[in-house]
Amino acid sequence: MTSEQLAWKIRRHGVEMTHLSGGSHIGAVMSVADIIGVLYADILKFDVNNPKSDNRDRFILSKGHAGAAIYAALAECGFFDTEELKTHYRNGSRLSGHVSHHVPGVDFSTGSLGHGLSAAAGMALAAKQDGKSHKSYVVLGDGECNEGSVWEAALFAVHFGLDNLVCIVDHNKMQSLDFCDKTLSTTPLKGIWESFGWNVVDINGNDHEQLRNALSGIKANNKPTVIIANTVKGKGIPYMENDILWHYRFPHDGWEYDQAVSELHKTKPEGVTDPYTPDGIQNPEMPDEKEIHLDNTMSATYKPTWFRKEQQQ
Repeated sequence: MTSEQLAWKIRRHGVEMTHLSGGSHIGAVMSVADIIGVLYADILKFDVNNPKSDNRDRFILSKGHAGAAIYAALAECGFFDTEELKTHYRNGSRLSGHVSHHVPGVDFSTGSLGHGLSAAAGMALAAKQDGKSHKSYVVLGDGECNEGSVWEAALFAVHFGLDNLVCIVDHNKMQSLDFCDKTLSTTPLKGIWESFGWNVVDINGNDHEQLRNALSGIKANNKPTVIIANTVKGKGIPYMENDILWHYRFPHDGWEYDQAVSELHKTKPEGVTDPYTPDGIQNPEMPDEKEIHLDNTMSATYKPTWFRKEQQQ
């Protein structure tokens, strides 16, 4: 499976999982899907038949609220059956709302932000001390970079020369209930990481070629590397893109679900089958754009076409 195919499947599973469960964070799943797709299709060393293989690369999704993306990737790679994805968020399911290490292929439970980089740095140091060749990868959220523990780990990684540690920041510029710069600014993010002594690569995090080149071109130079992956919150579903409401909201029955699936089908890669709606949704329900704000389907950060036209009159 190509990274593009895997990223699409992650998005499609993410819509279904949050829709069925009434769970949160579909916007974060969408922004990180391309990063996860490239990592699992092209970069990470792993063995689905031996998830605890000592030779595997370690991977931590520190922004654990986007855990549906990891579960989808692991299922598509064969760590467990994709049918289990339908149990996401259910009572008793091992596919908890945030990432759980009880799931095959998961190295570290996450959810409380700010811990992933510290754990990954410890794994990288242990590998160095044991003479192992595997790497440690960690994906952070940009809002997560408000956590002081992130910067303690950043100093630690430089001090010990952990060039086997790779951090990817999902820089979608939104967190919690607002834009990152309005919450607690870490701009310029590139300059901050550089000042801590890291190798810094700044790319379009929704571009697979740029992701592959950045992740495969890392050199051992006694420094850890951070890839600032500039992404779009809700990427792939236009009505969700750059709208902070979709940090917490899920696609409800009706036009929200119908349009999410329909938009994804417009970009479905060749050779991919939708396991839920193979032929898309026939006669999908359409929204009445003048009513969508009344049921809180859109937030103040979203400006539909009709709104922009009215503002110009």
